[in-house]
Parts: sequence; structure tokens; C-alpha cells
Amino acid sequence: MPNVCEISALKNKQYSKDNEKAIHRTIKKVGSDIEEMKFNTAIAAMMSLVNQFYTSKPSRGDIKALLLMLSPFAPHIAEELWQIQGFKGLACESPWPAYDESKTVDAEKEMAVQVNGKLRSTIVVPIDSEDSVVVEAACADEKIKRMMAGME
Repeated sequence: MPNVCEISALKNKQYSKDNEKAIHRTIKKVGSDIEEMKFNTAIAAMMSLVNQFYTSKPSRGDIKALLLMLSPFAPHIAEELWQIQGFKGLACESPWPAYDESKTVDAEKEMAVQVNGKLRSTIVVPIDSEDSVVVEAACADEKIKRMMAGME
């Protein structure tokens, strides 16, 4: 049976719905960038995550994940913020946050639609759509319908 510290740790790992996909992607990106010693792109990914936090209210779990990723790059400020947030122990001794691969993959993709070599519209289709479905979705777009009036 988990103790009280483990239960609170599980609650802190809950990510807000608005930020969940961004956090999982950032954890994956920062982890792989550290292994490949691409520190500047890891920091850029964390900056993008912070920008995401400005548009939506981050949960306690969101903040915890960010501080854990920030810890190798800015250990002193990460530990200070860790303590201010009331997390137990030290950030540098906490395990690296885990990510769910299924939450890093997009279900839909935005595609450009061109008529006569010029961008006329964009459509959003499921990622595994066949060509015929994509063409059908493009032809159903109102802007494209007007552009293709009288064309085959």
C-alpha cells in the first residue's frame, strides 16, 4: 500500500488537459536533447512550454514537470522554486518525469491546399487519411469550391 508521500506524488503528476500534450512532448524532447547534448534546443522547448502556460492555467503537476526538466540547466533557481511550491525533497534527487508516447502524437494534421500553384486554403484531416479522403475534404472547402468552379 502506498504511503502518504507516494499518494501526494501521484496527485502532483496530474497534468491539466490544456497542457497535457505540450508537457508530454516537452518531456520527450528535453530528455532526448540532453542525451544528444543539444542543450540549446532543450531550453527552447522549455521556453515554448512556459509560453503555453501563459495561455492556460498550469496545474501543480505541470509546474512540477517543468521544474524537474529545468533542474539540470538552472539548478539553483529550480531548487528555490521547488521549495516555494512546497514539493518534498530536492528536485535534483527526484526522478525524471515520464511521458506517454501516445500523447505526443497528433491525431489530426493541417494541410495546405493549392489551386494553380498558389495557397488558397488549409484543411485539417485525420493523420492516417488516405489520399482520396484528403482530396474530398479539400474539394469540400468553401474557398476551394469557389476557386474550382467550372474546373475538373
